Amino acid sequence: MPIFTPGRRWQPPFMPFKKEKSSKRVMAQVEKMIKGPLFGCRMCGNCLLQETAFICPMECPKGARNGPCGGSTQEYCYVDETRPCIWYSIYERATKMGREEMLLEVLPPLDWDKVGTETWGEVIEKTREVGTVKVISGLLSKDKKKKNDIQEIVFDPIRQPDWWQGDSEYHAPAYEEPISQLEAQLRMGEFVVTSEVAPPMSTATKILKRNIEMIEPYVAAINFTDCPSATPRMSSIACSKISYDLGAEPVMQIAARDRTRTGLQSEVIGASALGMKNILCLSGDNARMGPAPIGSTDILDIDSIQMLWILRRMRDEGKYLDGRKIKFPPQIFLGAAGSPFASKPSFQAIREHKKINAGAQFFQTNLVYDPDGLDIWLNELAKRNILDKVYILIGVTPLKSLKVAQYMHNEVPGVFIPKSLLNRMEDAGEDAAEEGVQIALELIESIKEKQGVNGIHLMAVGWEKIVPRIITEAGLAPKNIN
Repeated sequence: MPIFTPGRRWQPPFMPFKKEKSSKRVMAQVEKMIKGPLFGCRMCGNCLLQETAFICPMECPKGARNGPCGGSTQEYCYVDETRPCIWYSIYERATKMGREEMLLEVLPPLDWDKVGTETWGEVIEKTREVGTVKVISGLLSKDKKKKNDIQEIVFDPIRQPDWWQGDSEYHAPAYEEPISQLEAQLRMGEFVVTSEVAPPMSTATKILKRNIEMIEPYVAAINFTDCPSATPRMSSIACSKISYDLGAEPVMQIAARDRTRTGLQSEVIGASALGMKNILCLSGDNARMGPAPIGSTDILDIDSIQMLWILRRMRDEGKYLDGRKIKFPPQIFLGAAGSPFASKPSFQAIREHKKINAGAQFFQTNLVYDPDGLDIWLNELAKRNILDKVYILIGVTPLKSLKVAQYMHNEVPGVFIPKSLLNRMEDAGEDAAEEGVQIALELIESIKEKQGVNGIHLMAVGWEKIVPRIITEAGLAPKNIN
């Protein structure tokens, strides 16, 4: 186990993908010999230790470089329960060191031309450029600001290359009129309801179309999941196009788990051309949750925050990641997942803050069954003054049976169901489905009154026919529905 990190090296260090000069190979070996035992270094070529409280984020099994996933817990990593959540440990140490605000900087994906090579050479080169005496005196200075300024002069250009230019600032959308009907309703201050329709597991679309037509009159938009639980289904873009053609506004989901940076940009350009205006960026359930044989359990190319950063710049700056200009940029309303119960609320608020800075305009949260716990998360967001920068739709799912409730509580990362609700489902016996509906209605009633909440995201998980009833009985049906 590395000395200065609570985890162990998840995978061996990377090897370079190109022939290096002998001097650079020697430098890389020295760096690996020192940083490997100390930090579990994987030689990613873009060291982030200063920004992540000297715990290497590459020890995360998902390879997440911008914060924890929605399954983060203080007990263990949900991908490998024998290990701690590396990002929870990073947040914990950063908070103790008073460096938690450094975690807001949007960090770049790997440059695979540098993977497996050394970083120290760049530091030495930049130090010479700035002035060795100036750098050394600045680093040894007792003036904290002077020391931080010198560190930024040396390290910022290294960790933030010209093709990325990530920062820790909020970037407001560079357009005025709402892009989608969902955005328009949210801007008007309406309490919005969105829902989900499960994509089919075959090419047959009859049930898909029937469910879309049944739900469409009741909601502002319909989500189509992107292979939830890492299980193949019809793609979100295909379902979204079918929904669009039926006159129902879709929310297209994109999971980083299955995307490269090239594929992401290409897919969103195509989706926008087909009329998709709402894009929800997700990390994606890990392959561990999927059927055998298990696929790759890491997400090494891009994470959800990097997705938001790339897509926001494509839309607002009209350029690809490689700098090429886009004559007709995609018109997209960007969303992300919010996780009120994934980890310590103050830590999770940093994560949500970072997503907003990167480009998230709306959140659809993980399932909420504890309104009091939701208050804690909302309060943490309020402390960061970001509630006015994002629209929040709270995730609610009616529990169809005790077995479903137990599965969600025990197996779905980031979901917490209070014991009192589990007891109600158990006591209901054969009437458990009806009890689940009543619980959902009670939750919605409580959630509607909370400051900072802009709507409900109703996830039926294959029980689409219950959606119109819940929306109607919750008093949220549109006025044109009798």
